Amino acid sequence: MILGLNLLRLLVQNRIAEFHTELELLSPAALENPCVKHAVELEQSFMEGAYNRVLSAKQNVPCKTFDYFMDLLAKTVRDEIAGCSEKAYDYLSISDACQMLLFSSDNELLEYIKEGHLEWEIKNGTVVFQKANESAPCKEIPSLQLINQTLSYARELERIV
Repeated sequence: MILGLNLLRLLVQNRIAEFHTELELLSPAALENPCVKHAVELEQSFMEGAYNRVLSAKQNVPCKTFDYFMDLLAKTVRDEIAGCSEKAYDYLSISDACQMLLFSSDNELLEYIKEGHLEWEIKNGTVVFQKANESAPCKEIPSLQLINQTLSYARELERIV
């Protein structure tokens, strides 16, 4: 149970690389444990983007102690969806945002926006996302200079060898 809880903790913190490292250290017998299996199935669903499956997994946890982490995992899933939504859309209707973030009411969405300290605005029934990349100026990559420098390094290495 402790191994499963640790894996779930790493998943909640979105520390996927460490999750897989811990998973590789487990024995085949430990991998057959229902608690560990549950955490692995959640990670697979999370990575596939099957967020509905992740959220519905709260109904069939192998142990009551998993409930706490399942609530935290729901927030992690919503944060992941919110981050992707900001990058993919300029704005969404409130109903679409509720559906995308898996909320059952508009009030839950409004609370999430307030609690999450998101730079989103509600205007005329839509959620307007503030683009993070608008504030960062775009710099041109000096490609010709980089190519010449790389070729120069290659010539120097060839001389050395």
